Amino acid sequence: MNTFARQSCCLALSSALLICCGLVQAQTYQWKDASGKTIISDTPPPSNVQKKRSVGVQQPKLTTGAPASETDESSTEQDASPAVQPSTPATMAEKDLEFRKRQQEAKEKADKEAKEAAATRARRDNCDRARANYRMLQSDIPVIVGDKDMSQKQRQQEMERTRRIMQESCK
Repeated sequence: MNTFARQSCCLALSSALLICCGLVQAQTYQWKDASGKTIISDTPPPSNVQKKRSVGVQQPKLTTGAPASETDESSTEQDASPAVQPSTPATMAEKDLEFRKRQQEAKEKADKEAKEAAATRARRDNCDRARANYRMLQSDIPVIVGDKDMSQKQRQQEMERTRRIMQESCK
């Protein structure tokens, strides 16, 4: 057999194996319809079907609230409670809705964190500027406002304003 034929044969076999593996993984459902006919399908049965089962999937064991060995009054009350029902598989629409909800929540959380980070950065920048201005106002360096030097009274007022900004921003 030549090399090309051998490669083609290997490719065909591997493709067939991959397809078979995918089919083995598929979940199948079995139920009886209103006329009593048994139906086997890969899609879940309608919700009005009472007796249904999944074929090829390991079913969870049903348990009650308490062990069977206990005989006190509380255990008989718990035994009378209905068995825990396994959750029905969610439809694609429900899964999609849950996925979109999780995406929206994650986006809102990220937006909130980004806003908080921006506010923190702005406060820190305001604090740094206020501290620099306060140090400058405390020094004897002349401060020019417009065309003339800042008076001592203006300097005191500006220092008080800068102190308030520092108290608000430098927490």
